[in-house]
Amino acid sequence: MADEAKAKGNAAFSAGNFDDAVAHFTDAIGLAPTNHVLYSNRSAAYASLNKFSEALSDAEKTVELKPDWGKGYSRLGAAHMGLRSYDDAVSSYKRGLEIDPNNDALKSGLADAETASSRSSRTRGGGPGSNPFGEAFGPEMWVRLSSDAGTRELLQQPDFVKMMQDIQKSPNNLNLYLKDPRVMQALGVLLNLKFQARGAEDDDAETASQSTSGGGGGSPERKRAAESEAVKEEKSSETEAETEPEPMEVMDEEKEKRDRKALAQKEKETGNAAYKKKDFDTAIDHYSKAIELDDEDISFLTNRAAVYLEMGKLEDCIKDCDNAVERGRELRSDYKMVARALTRKGTALSKMAKSSKDYEPAIEAFQKALTEHRNPDTLKKLNDAEKAKKELEQQEYFDPQIADEERDKGNQYFKEQKYPEAIKHYTEAIKRNPKDFKAYSNRAACYTKLGAMPEGLKDAEKCIDLDPTFTKGYTRKGAVQFFMKEYEKALETYQEGLKHDPRNQELLDGVRRCVEQINKASRGDLTPDELKERQAKGMHDPEIQNILKDPVMQQVLSDFQEDPSAAQAHMKNPLVMNKIQKLISAGIVQVK
Repeated sequence: MADEAKAKGNAAFSAGNFDDAVAHFTDAIGLAPTNHVLYSNRSAAYASLNKFSEALSDAEKTVELKPDWGKGYSRLGAAHMGLRSYDDAVSSYKRGLEIDPNNDALKSGLADAETASSRSSRTRGGGPGSNPFGEAFGPEMWVRLSSDAGTRELLQQPDFVKMMQDIQKSPNNLNLYLKDPRVMQALGVLLNLKFQARGAEDDDAETASQSTSGGGGGSPERKRAAESEAVKEEKSSETEAETEPEPMEVMDEEKEKRDRKALAQKEKETGNAAYKKKDFDTAIDHYSKAIELDDEDISFLTNRAAVYLEMGKLEDCIKDCDNAVERGRELRSDYKMVARALTRKGTALSKMAKSSKDYEPAIEAFQKALTEHRNPDTLKKLNDAEKAKKELEQQEYFDPQIADEERDKGNQYFKEQKYPEAIKHYTEAIKRNPKDFKAYSNRAACYTKLGAMPEGLKDAEKCIDLDPTFTKGYTRKGAVQFFMKEYEKALETYQEGLKHDPRNQELLDGVRRCVEQINKASRGDLTPDELKERQAKGMHDPEIQNILKDPVMQQVLSDFQEDPSAAQAHMKNPLVMNKIQKLISAGIVQVK
């Protein structure tokens, strides 16, 4: 949780949303109060907001928690610089360099602090060459410019950066660049003043430059001319709307936006607390307020949807989820958040489903969510919805009367030896009544006639599973196993059927046929081709493989070859004898 809040803080800081960054770092500190990195990051955010006292407090906490970390002293020095405590800044940077002598940030910070300290001393002493704007262009200049929304974009322009660097080196160079409105805008930010922006061809810019460089010199005529021109310009522009907001106005708008976002996050947190307490009405109120304050965070919508879901207000839940998905696409929100909204929508639709068709939009929502983010919980919900849809389809299709009619049609085609047509009707009978064991038995017979032994075996086993007392199921299964030349297994099936009907002639005949084939192998009456085929089939039988891997049976087989007396002793064990018989039937062991 702390890492998640930290990541949000880093993202907000990178986007210039410093108030949000402070809020997220504060949340992270609440979860991990001994993490020095969190205090360091919040110190940087405070410094960007020009809250240097708070930045200093966090920097001191950073150094307290991690005294051997160079960046902590860098934060400490920066905070002192913002407070114009240049000597303390120099001391902080030097302490950091004692720990990390190769830290470039500390070296650069120390140089700036020493320069600022020296300049401050000259300014206080009224030394020659001092400039009244010199302090504005100190090392903290870049922090102030990057903190202001109006000048932050100007820092991306290389020519502007070069001009400001030139002014920083020698504040007297300011006179060279006063014609550039960008420099005037920057000067306004640095001095907390507002300058009225003028056109590039305004002659008053030249007059202002001369007045500044000449220390107030210039003829009264020129001053009056300038004033007259200014009056004319003011009158001519009375009806014109301002085309560009002042830098301070932009900063206020940005600050208001950050404040609203911070308030929205607090409303969300309060809503989360109410949700955990099952106070759903209160939670909805707070989430709704968060949505009103900030419509760029779809988590407020998905959280409110979760509350509606708990309350059973499914339509309201779906509406919020749809809005979250639509807004998320517009804002290019995190795909996980969009997936969460789609999953909640699918869950609500599943709860509303009354028929198999009602599950289709729910399944579609889950599938879309998985294309956004493959979440195991969403995948499970999708599988559950598909299973429920299938069960409802079976229930809606269930009709025992039609099932009997379809089975009778299948019987007629079976008598006519039209087995594919018979299978079609038996299959429809099973769909209409999945518990019709007779339909499974009859379809197994059709598959056997067509030589589709695996399908026939599966249907025969299903028939026995549905009704273990129905002997026809055992005759079907035994017949399939006999045709597959699995005589031992067929014998076991027939014997199992005889437990339910000891006098059933089909089962008795099946036992007789199986015994004949087993004895044929025991007597060694198999042809070479029959023996080879039976051995190949046996080696693929898992039961035969397990017998051959059994250490006890391996010893028994060895004794048969090397120690006949020991072999005779083994034959007295019924379990061993049964396994030997299976190997003989499979052609693996031959009796000569």
